[in-house]
Amino acid sequence: MFTPFTEERKRKINLGGVSSAVSNTALLGQARALRTERLEQQRRHENASKVQAWWRGTLETRRVIREMRRMFERDVCGMAGLRCLVIIGRKDEEALATWSSAMTDGSSEILFSLPRQLEHRDSWLVLIKQVAILLLRSVANSSSHYRSVPHLKVLNALLSHPTTTAALGDVGRRVSCQITMYLLHRDLYPLLFDSITSIPLGARSSPTLTPLVTLATLPFSALPTQSQAYITSLNAIFTSILVIPVLPNRIPSAALVDFSARVPFSNLGFLDINHVIEVTSHNDKLNLAANLQVFVAPRYKLLDVKAHKVYFILLSRLLNSLPPHVLNPPPLKSTAGVASRYDSDSDSDSSRTRVALVSSFSSNSPLAITSLDARTLKRLSTLPSVSHISTLLSLPSSPTSRPALLQLLFALSTIWPADVASRILVAAPSLVREIYRGYVRGCPVGRDSSAGALGGEASTAETWISFLLLTELYTKAMVTMGDDEFFGTSPGVEAGSGGRVLGSAGMGGAMQVVRNPLSLDELVEWSRQLMNVAFALHWREDREALAKNIGLGRQEIVRCTWEGVKEKVTKCLLGIHARDSRKPFVPPGHWLVTSQIDVQSFVEAAIYEERELSSTVPDSPVLLSPRNHSYSKRQLAHLSPRLGVLNNIPFAIPFDVRVSVFRHFVVNDAVARASSRDHRETFFYGNGRHRVQIRRGSVAQDGFDRLADADLKAPLEIVFIDQFGAEEAGIDGGGVFKEFFTSLCKEVFDTDRGLWLANKKNELYPNPHTYATEPHSLNWYRFIGRILGKAMYEGILVDVAFAGFFLAKWLGRQSFLDDLASLDPDLYNGLVFLKHYTENLEDLALNFTIAVDELGVTRSVDLIPNGSNVAVTKENRLQYIQLISHYRLTKQIKLQSEAFFDGLSEMIDPRWIRMFNQQEIQILLGGVNKPIDFDDLRRHTNYGGLYDDNEETITMFWNESLSSAPS
Repeated sequence: MFTPFTEERKRKINLGGVSSAVSNTALLGQARALRTERLEQQRRHENASKVQAWWRGTLETRRVIREMRRMFERDVCGMAGLRCLVIIGRKDEEALATWSSAMTDGSSEILFSLPRQLEHRDSWLVLIKQVAILLLRSVANSSSHYRSVPHLKVLNALLSHPTTTAALGDVGRRVSCQITMYLLHRDLYPLLFDSITSIPLGARSSPTLTPLVTLATLPFSALPTQSQAYITSLNAIFTSILVIPVLPNRIPSAALVDFSARVPFSNLGFLDINHVIEVTSHNDKLNLAANLQVFVAPRYKLLDVKAHKVYFILLSRLLNSLPPHVLNPPPLKSTAGVASRYDSDSDSDSSRTRVALVSSFSSNSPLAITSLDARTLKRLSTLPSVSHISTLLSLPSSPTSRPALLQLLFALSTIWPADVASRILVAAPSLVREIYRGYVRGCPVGRDSSAGALGGEASTAETWISFLLLTELYTKAMVTMGDDEFFGTSPGVEAGSGGRVLGSAGMGGAMQVVRNPLSLDELVEWSRQLMNVAFALHWREDREALAKNIGLGRQEIVRCTWEGVKEKVTKCLLGIHARDSRKPFVPPGHWLVTSQIDVQSFVEAAIYEERELSSTVPDSPVLLSPRNHSYSKRQLAHLSPRLGVLNNIPFAIPFDVRVSVFRHFVVNDAVARASSRDHRETFFYGNGRHRVQIRRGSVAQDGFDRLADADLKAPLEIVFIDQFGAEEAGIDGGGVFKEFFTSLCKEVFDTDRGLWLANKKNELYPNPHTYATEPHSLNWYRFIGRILGKAMYEGILVDVAFAGFFLAKWLGRQSFLDDLASLDPDLYNGLVFLKHYTENLEDLALNFTIAVDELGVTRSVDLIPNGSNVAVTKENRLQYIQLISHYRLTKQIKLQSEAFFDGLSEMIDPRWIRMFNQQEIQILLGGVNKPIDFDDLRRHTNYGGLYDDNEETITMFWNESLSSAPS
C-alpha cells in the first residue's frame, strides 16, 4: 500500500497541552549548523572547480609537450628544436639524450652551426646556457647512465675555449666564459661532486669519470686569471672536488696526471683560505689534506715561493681547525692488552697511569674520525714523515714563506706531538739554530725590558709559533744530547767504543761531529726569555685566561692554549736548568726572580696556601697521609700560583728559602697531627712515643718487622736488645734513634743485600734484576722509602748518595741520554756513536730490541711491538736511542722506584719534594759535601748547666777541634 508521507514527513501534534517552544541556544545552534553545511558545500564546489581546471591544464600541458616534442623531433639541430628542448628537457631525459647524441655525432660542427649565424648567436647563447645546466643536472642524477657520456661531451665542448675558438673564431672564448660563469652560479662544482661520488669507488674504468674530471678544470682555461669567476672556481674546486674521499683512487690513471697539471696550484695566492676553512667539515679537511699531499707534493719544485707560502698556511690552518689528537688519539687509561708492556712510562705527573696501544681509531672516542679510508690515513701519515719534512725545508724560501713553513711544522707537531719534533731534528738539525737566530733572538717575548714577559702588543702569532716550535725542538733534542755535546767539550766519540751495543767496532771515519745547535751564550740569553715567560704564566692569577687559546688575531693560527705554552716552556726550562745544575754555565742569580717579588711575603703566602690545601677537611684522619690529598703540578698551579712556582720552576726561588719553606711545611704537618684527637688516641700512648725493640745483630730485619706499618711521623723510642736478650740501659733523647738509623741505613743500602747497585761514582740505584721486583723485595723498597722519608721529616742527615737518574724519578722528571753515562758508560758511548754515524745504519743490523742479562742468561726484549722485525734506520735512530735510554733508566727499575716512592710519599708529600732538583734533594738527605765551618758551629752552639763558651774545658775543646780540622 502506497504511503504518501514517510514517518519523517508526518507532522507531529502534541495533544498533551505542553508547549513545544525551542530555546534560543538551540535555535542558534541550528542556524550555525546550517551555515556550516552551506560553507562546506561551497568549498566542495570550489575544489571541484580547481580540480577540473588543473586537469584541463594538465591535459593542455601534455598536449603542448607532445606538440613541442614533435616539433623538437622535426628540428633537433635547429633553433626551434633548441627552444623546445629548454622547455621539455627539464623532465624529458630522452629528449636531452637525443639532442646531446645528435650534437656529438661527428665533429663539433653541428653543435656550433647555429651560433655561426649572426642572427641566431645571441638567442643560441641564451638557450645553450639553460640546456647546459639541464645536462649537468642530468649527469648528477645518474652519472653512471649511458646517456651521461654524450652530455659530458657537449659540456666539455662548450666550456673548452680552444674548441669554441676553433668553431666560432675570436668570439668563442667569450662564449665559453659566459657559459662557465652561468654554470658557476648554478652549482657547477657541487653538481660535479655529486656526479663523481655517485660512481662506485672501484669503478675507475667508468666512461664518465675522465670527462667529469676534465670538466672540473676547464673553467681555469676559460676564465681570465684574475677575474672573480676564476677565484670562485679556484675556491670551489678546493671545497667541492679536492675534498672527495680518496680522489686519486677514483680518477683513471690516464687522467690523474692531466688533472694534477690542470688544477692551477701555482695560483694559490688567489685562494680564500678562510672560506675553505669555514665551509668544510672535519672529514672534508682531512680528505683535502690527504688529496693535496698526492697532487701538490710532487709539484713542489714547480711552484713559486708565493704559492709555497699559501700552501703552507692552508695546510696549517686545516690541521689547526681539527680536534686535538684526531689522528693521534691519546693512549687509553687501561691495563688491558699485551701492548701495554711497551708503554712509554711517562715521567710526568701521571707516570703511574697504565696505557694500552691501539691499532685503530675506535668509534667510542668522540675525537676519532671513523669514516676515513685507510688510504687517506696513509697519505696523511706522510705529512710528518722525515722525507716530506726534508723536502719542505729544502724548498726555496723567502722572508714571508719561511715563517709560513714554521707555522706548518708547528701545526704538525700539535697533531702528532710524539713524532714530529724528532723527525724535524733528523731532517734538519740546524733548524734550531736558524729559528733562534732568525726569529727568536730578537723577538719581544720573554724580554726583561718589554711591556710584559709575554711580549705585549709587539708579539705576533708568527713570533709565538717560532718561539714555541724552538722550545719543542730543543726539548726533544736534549733527550738524546749528551753533556759533551751540550757543552761542546768533546769532538766526538771514538769509533771503536760501544761495540757491545752496535755489534761492530773499528768504524773509524764514520762519525759526524754534531755540536749543540746553540752556543752557551745563546742558551744563557734564551733561557732567560724562557724563565720570564714561565714565571709570568705560573704567577698569573687569571686561571680562566690560561685555558684560552693564544689565538693572536681573528684567525687564531696558533692552536695552543696559554696552559699549553706554560707546559712547553717549563719542560724546556727544566732540561736546560738540569744541565746547569750539573755543570754551571749561567751567571749567578740567572734563574732567580727575587727582583720581581717580595720574598718574605712569598714565603708567608706559600705556607698559608699549603696549610689551606692540607686542611680542606679539618680534623680528618684522612689528611694524615699526604697521598690522600696530593695534587699534581698543574692542579697546584691552578690552586696556588706560589705553590705552582715552587713545584714547576723551583729554581726561581733561592735554595735556602725553599729549605725554609720545606721545614715550615713539615712543622705545619706535625702541628696538624698533634691537634687531631683521633690521631692521639690511635697512635700514642704513655709518654706519647712509639717504643720499638731492636736486636743489635738484626737491626735491618727488626726495623722492617716492627716499623713496616708503624706511624713513622710519631716520635719513636728505640730500645736496643743486647746479645743476651736484655734491654740496654739508656734514655733515647735522640741519640739512640740516630744510632739505630745509622746502623739501619748501613745495612739496607749495602749492595751485597741485592736491593741496590752502585755506579762508578758509588751512587746507588735500585737493582734492575727481576728478583728485585718480587713482592717481598718491593716491600723492602717501600720500607726504605719510609725510613728516608722519616729522615727528611726529622731533618736527619743520611750518609748515602743516589744516582741522579733515580733522584729524577722522585721528581717525576724525564731521564736523558746523558744520565745513562753514570749507569752504563759503554752503552752510552755506543748510543752516541750511533747518533752520529754517517754511513748506512742497516749495515749494523740493529733492531728495536735490547739484550737483558738475568743471572747469566741473556734474553731479548722488544722496545716496541714486534721490535725484532723493525730495523734501526737514519730516520728512527733517535727514537731507538731514546727507547734504549728509557728502558735502562726507567722501565727496568719502574716497580722498584714506585714501591720506594710509595713509602717516601707516606712521610713527605710529593709536592714538597718537587721544590728541589736532584742535586738539592741529595743535599737535603746528606748535607753539603764540604769541610765543617767550626767557627760557625761554635757561634751556634748552646751550652747547658754552668758551662759557657769561655769555660776552660770548652775553650780547650774548640782549640783542639780547630787545630785538627783540615785547612
